[in-house]
Amino acid sequence: MSKREDAIRNVTGLRRAARAAGAVESLIVKAAKPLSSKGFPYRKPNVPRGVVVPREPSTLGANFETDWARKYPARVGRAILTQGPMRWFTKAIASPTVKGADRLEDLRVLDNPPPLIFTPNHHSHLDTPLSIYAIPEPWRNKLVVAAAADYFFTSRSKGTAAALVLNALPIDREATGRKSADQIRDLMADGWSLLIYPEGGRSPDGWGQDFKGGAAFLSARTGAAVVPMFIDGSGPIYGKGMKRPKPGRTTVVFGSPLRAGSDENTRRFNARIESAVTLLGDETLTDYWTARRNAANGKTPRLTGPEYTSWRREWALSERRELGDAGLRRRQKRRWPNIG
Repeated sequence: MSKREDAIRNVTGLRRAARAAGAVESLIVKAAKPLSSKGFPYRKPNVPRGVVVPREPSTLGANFETDWARKYPARVGRAILTQGPMRWFTKAIASPTVKGADRLEDLRVLDNPPPLIFTPNHHSHLDTPLSIYAIPEPWRNKLVVAAAADYFFTSRSKGTAAALVLNALPIDREATGRKSADQIRDLMADGWSLLIYPEGGRSPDGWGQDFKGGAAFLSARTGAAVVPMFIDGSGPIYGKGMKRPKPGRTTVVFGSPLRAGSDENTRRFNARIESAVTLLGDETLTDYWTARRNAANGKTPRLTGPEYTSWRREWALSERRELGDAGLRRRQKRRWPNIG
C-alpha cells in the first residue's frame, strides 16, 4: 500500500471520529435541554452583578468540630492512649510527684462529684500530659482540655489528633467567645470537667505570665469551682523553643477549690485564682508552712518574676529552678582522671 493511500485512510478515520464525537455531543445537548430552563438546584444559582458572595465559613480554628471526640469509640481509644503510652512516656520523661490531691477528697467522696475547672500554670507542651497524669478520678475520666484555636486547630490533621488524644476543645486565647462559653457550659452540665491555662499560652522566658479572666468567667457562667494547680519543672524538660525533651523531675500541686464570692466580680476572682496558683508555686519550692508565712508577710515570690533586666531575670530563674523537688534533677557524675 502506498503512502498516499495510508494518508487518505488516516484522514477518513479522523473524519469518522469527529462525526461520532459530534453525534455524542448532540445527544448530550438534547438530553440536557429540558433542564436548561430550570434553575436551582439543577444549576448553580445566578449572582446579580455587584453582589459579593460571602465565603463559606471556615471549619478550622474556633469552628473546628470536636463533638465526635466525646463519643464512646473516641473515648475508648483515648483512654487506651492516655493510660498507656502517654502515661508511661510522662512518667519516664518527667518523673512527676503529685501533691495536694487530698484537698479534693471532700468532693471526690460525694455520690456525684461535681465537675471542676483546673487552672495550672503553663510552661511546656508537657503540662497537659502531666495534668492528665495527676488529676485524680473521677475527673480524669471526663476531662476536656481548652486548647488554643490558632495553634492546635489550624489544619484538619492537627486538630483531629488534638481532639482524639487530649479531648481538646478550640478556644480563642484572647477572649472567651459566647459560642465557646455556651459549649463549655453544656459540657459541664453533662458532667465534663475542664482544664484551662489562665496564662493563655506557654511562657516565653521561663517565668509566668499574667492571668487572663477566662477561668473566672467560665466559673461564674457554669457555677463550677476552680481548682488552682502549679506545675514545677516542665519548662527545663521541654520549654518553648526546645527541639527535643530533656528528662528531669516535675512536681504537680493541687490547691483547694475556689468559688467566687457574692460580691466578687470576674476581675477580682481572677486575681484570687492567680494568687492561689502563686502560693502553690511557693509551696512547691519551700513547704506548706513557709509558703503560708510568706503569704501572711506579703513576701510570696511572683510567678512573673522580678522586675529586672533580661540577664538578671535569667539569673534569678536559674536559681529558682534549683529549689524544690523538681530542682533535684539527674546530673551526670564527673569522672576525674586517675593521676596516681
